[in-house]
Amino acid sequence: MKDRLTPIFIVGAFVCVVVAMMMDGGNPAVLIKPSSMVLVLGGTLCASIAGLVRSDMKNLRSIAKSALGSHVPELDTSIKVVVELARISKSQAEGGLLAADRYAQTIDDPFLRLGVSLVVDGVNSEEIRETLESEISAMEERHKRGIKFFTDMGGFSPTLGILGTVIGLIVVLKDLTSPGALGPGIASAFTATLWGVLMANLVWLPIANKLQRVSAAEVQVKEMQTEGLLAIQAGATSRMVEFRMQTFLPAGARDQVAETAMEAA
Repeated sequence: MKDRLTPIFIVGAFVCVVVAMMMDGGNPAVLIKPSSMVLVLGGTLCASIAGLVRSDMKNLRSIAKSALGSHVPELDTSIKVVVELARISKSQAEGGLLAADRYAQTIDDPFLRLGVSLVVDGVNSEEIRETLESEISAMEERHKRGIKFFTDMGGFSPTLGILGTVIGLIVVLKDLTSPGALGPGIASAFTATLWGVLMANLVWLPIANKLQRVSAAEVQVKEMQTEGLLAIQAGATSRMVEFRMQTFLPAGARDQVAETAMEAA
């Protein structure tokens, strides 16, 4: 499921800023200052990329895409898939574990396919857990790089804004022959600080928080899948696999799943 709440509410936050400015009698057009935007946006991006290595550059596009429309894994959907795998693996009429392996190949989840392959190959439970936990750890490390990139942007942005304001003040104060232009010049200089704080708190840090939340959800799903696969490897029934995996759900969600199952029956 694509979760597009982040871009929607980032736009909503900018609308709130514009509306508040208009309510105070200000003109939002004064925010459009190309020099401030170039310094804050361009400088922040360059400073953040400077902390990466060349191989990280390949992932920037996918990181940005995930930030604006992340695929959030659903616990209840994963439970249904693993329970179905458990049911097929216990059904000798359908082919048992080999049939479960064929079913797993139709699932668009490399982690789950790997786990089923390990179970079918007769790997012991300790090695299965170790392999799958290594996969989870590697995924977390990949996610941390994307989270850190946007967190860095949230840190650099206000600093670049202050730098832009200092530059603007230097330009204004070096020529005091026109006192009437002093006030507008100082106000214009502070536009850079406004953009720096605005982008940090309304864009970069919310995106970093979103990526962190999605990462935590993916880890939870994969840990749940690991427990389900180990239960299948131990020969548990589909009902027991379902009970074991539902321990990862909040109490309210468990009740909802149980009600849905009763209605289906």
